[in-house]
Amino acid sequence: MALHGFCGPLISSPSLTPARTPTSTMVIHSCPPTVWVNAKIRNTTTKPLSATASTPQKYMYPDPIPEFAESETHKFRAELSRKLLKDKATFGDDFNSVIDVCTQIFSEFLLKEYGGPGTLLVDPFTDMLVALKEKELPGAPLAARASLLWAQNYLDQDWDVWNSNSPK
Repeated sequence: MALHGFCGPLISSPSLTPARTPTSTMVIHSCPPTVWVNAKIRNTTTKPLSATASTPQKYMYPDPIPEFAESETHKFRAELSRKLLKDKATFGDDFNSVIDVCTQIFSEFLLKEYGGPGTLLVDPFTDMLVALKEKELPGAPLAARASLLWAQNYLDQDWDVWNSNSPK
């Protein structure tokens, strides 16, 4: 008698006798040690998947647009400076360095990864926090949070406006 499980065909033999429990569940012992499977005993056969079943289409995001990245980086820098200027005492003489670090990381993200709505990641903002702390610049959490909030509020919207004005 051959059984089929998650690990392929399971052949019943004296060395592979399943351990039965009172709930008619068996433990399949022929799987690799890291993949133990509990399976209910059934007297049904499985039907193959229909050949007409379609696989979901994978959505492809557009590639980053260098001109958009450059324009948005300038806007980001100006808005972040304006926002953090309210707490300039937190940053002291390192204000421009904090803005430079955040702007550089944001620009790299826009140039390499951002492809429109649905592609905003938290990674660049985490990278900002880490980079600011590594450089021992003050106000790292405040700057990273302000950067993230700005991006959440404006980046996707600005992308849509940019692309609606682009010639088709």
